[in-house]
Parts: sequence; C-alpha cells; structure tokens
Amino acid sequence: MDFQDIIRQLVERIEKMKDNVLTEEATKNAFIMPFINALGYDVFNPTEVVPEFICDIGTKKGEKIDYAIMQDGKPVILIECKHCLQDLSLHDNQLLRYFTVSPAKFGVLTNGIIYRFYTDLEKENVMDEKPFLEVNLLELRDTQIEELRKFHKSYFDVDNIMNTASELKYTNELKRLIASEMSNPTPEFVKFFARQVYSGQMKERAMEQFTGLMKRAASQWKNDIINERLKAALNNDVQVSTTSSAEKPEPEAEHCEDSDNGIVTTAEELQGYYIVKSILAQKVSLNRVVGRDTKSYFGVLLDDNNRKPICRLWFNRSNKYVGTFDAEKNETRHLINSLDEIYTLAEPICAAVDYYEGTTNGGE
Repeated sequence: MDFQDIIRQLVERIEKMKDNVLTEEATKNAFIMPFINALGYDVFNPTEVVPEFICDIGTKKGEKIDYAIMQDGKPVILIECKHCLQDLSLHDNQLLRYFTVSPAKFGVLTNGIIYRFYTDLEKENVMDEKPFLEVNLLELRDTQIEELRKFHKSYFDVDNIMNTASELKYTNELKRLIASEMSNPTPEFVKFFARQVYSGQMKERAMEQFTGLMKRAASQWKNDIINERLKAALNNDVQVSTTSSAEKPEPEAEHCEDSDNGIVTTAEELQGYYIVKSILAQKVSLNRVVGRDTKSYFGVLLDDNNRKPICRLWFNRSNKYVGTFDAEKNETRHLINSLDEIYTLAEPICAAVDYYEGTTNGGE
C-alpha cells in the first residue's frame, strides 16, 4: 500500500475515534503510534523507536521525552505528545530543553491530530520557536503528504529535509502574513497599494476609504480565483445525474419539465458544494461527501447514496435556497442572499450526517 493510502487510512481512523480518545495515553496508542508506524518505523523495535527516551539535562537526570526515533543508535527525531484535545504550546516545554542536549535534528510536538515539526534554522542546536512544517491530519492536503513522506524511514535524509525546511517555514509565515493583511490590512499595506492608484494625500478620510476598498478588492479577488478553480474542477469532481437525488419525490411543480434537457453545473453551485464540504470537514471523510447535479437543484449526498441526502442547493432561480433535511428526510428550504450564509446552516447540515451515521442501516 502506498504511503498516501496509509496516511489516508490513519485520517479515517482519527475521524472515527477522536471523540472516544479521552487521555494522553489513549492518544499515543490510538493515533501517534500508528502515525510513527505509517512512517515505516517499528514501534515495538527499540532500535528504531524508544518510548520514554531518557535525556539528561544538566543536573537533572532521568528526564524523559515520549518517543525518540533512532538511526544508527542515535536519536534523529524527538516526539513530545499531548492529549488530542489539548492545545499545542512550546512554553515551558520539554521538547525545547531536550533538543539542545540531543543529537536529534528534528523535534515534533503533536496531539495526534496536529503535528508540528521543528529544527534549528535560526541558531544551531537551539530549536526554533516556530515550526517549519505544521500538518493537521483532519485538514490534510496532498502537498503535506509529500512533506511527511520525507520523514518516512525509506526516504529519511537530514540534508534533504533541511534544504527545504527553510523555504517551507518562511513561505508559511508569508502566507499567514498575506492572509492577515487581506482580512485586516494594516495602514502600511493600504498606503503601499493606494499610492499606486491614487495621487492625492493619504489623510484620514482617504485611509478609511482605501481600507474599505482593499478589503472588498481582496474578497473579490479570492472569489474570482475560487470560481476559476471550481470551473476547472467541474468535470473531475462532480457526478452529474438526471434523476432525483432524494428518497422522497419532489412535487411536479418543482421540476422544470420544459427546461433544456441538458444539466449545467454553475460555478456558484460548485462553490456552495465546497462550502458544504468545508462545514463537514471535521465530521466525516470528505471523499464521502458527493455532489450530484439535476435540472432543478444541486444535491449533496453522503456516500453517493440517493437515500442519504445532506442538503440541496436550489440556485437555478432568482431567489436562492438551501434545502436541509430532518430525521424523516423532510426538506426545509432556507432563503439565502449570499453563499456565505450557507455557513449559518451548519447545524442542520451536520445533523443530517449525524442521523445517517447513527442509524444501523444507514437510513436505507
């Protein structure tokens, strides 16, 4: 089985078990040891993985870190673990202290879901305060899987990882900075762009005006990019159907029998579909959430099952509605004025999935 498939299996395991993992020790057994195993290391072989690895720090003897991954008898990766619901913080953290007295080049701080990878880019033998790589397994991207692959036993090479660590770290920092400026632009950011399109003095009134313009321009720019990507994904990600995608038939009045026989999936429908998927990201594996278009509406199903409708996007009309379903699969339509309002329907959208997941026969 390919490394990507193994990691995806681990993600599914976490999604199913995370609500029942109540202690740090359970987190280690259920999530972190399988992750180490996914990296190709035998967690039961002390020449590869040493639990409770002893790191003497000055006069303190017998200090321990949760796991050390070994190579040629020396630790190369130190791993400190927290409970899966615990926030990760380096303040007064053992990992910082152990890193300085260990030959290990990488430190990992994890709660079994989020993995933060550290090294010593800024000062040799002193672990950086910020990670060069952070991976949330419940929001995993393919590019991150490839970064994790570098830590696999078969590919592990310190020099290779270090060559990309600096680029990764500063690229991520810049992305966060850009995202922050796009949402809440600083005066310096506003002035930088305003001066390129406005010849007047940047007094208080002009600053207020251009701050608002920057926010709107950034929002429109992001929407344009999303729409272009959704159009490109149309033929790859959405299954088009000419039949109703719910168990209960719609009243005849709801079907546009005199409309064009072809089904056109719009960028707006796809954007709504991806918003629904983002709402469900923490609840189920996203490959189980499937879009299926019809003449009248865009349906979102669980497990591509007609009997498991999650919601419907009624966008083929002047007024837009989102249909949600109760336990009896009765549909309630909610008028929305913008796609962002779909997020306000997170509760009934998630409730539909809870119903199917909590039913022995999956609602069939």
